[in-house]
Amino acid sequence: MARSKSATLTEAELRIMNVLWDRGSATVHEVLEALPARPALAYNSILTIIRILEKKGYVKHVKDEDKRAHVFMPQVNRKDATRFEVRHLVSRFFGNSREQLVLNVLEETSIDAEELDRLRQLLERSK
Repeated sequence: MARSKSATLTEAELRIMNVLWDRGSATVHEVLEALPARPALAYNSILTIIRILEKKGYVKHVKDEDKRAHVFMPQVNRKDATRFEVRHLVSRFFGNSREQLVLNVLEETSIDAEELDRLRQLLERSK
């Protein structure tokens, strides 16, 4: 059975989008060079993932006549992608309740006093 398409970004897609967001645009070869060595991705794998990102609407390409290659650029900025991912998380795990998300984060034992203080300040400003 084939996997259904996900509107959210997979880990590999996010790695490639981070390169495109940082650089603004890149060829497949430039993405390959910019990615960390581990975990390694092959040229064909990157090309396949970029084509998936195009189908999802995250990326578009133009032909670079000088390089005889496609240059890929993000169509969704990092901030919008982050907001979409958070909305998806809230919908999927917290029944569309932002309150439940925040309560879950606050119940996390790894939050230190400094982070809690920043959260309090943000809450005070939002009143």
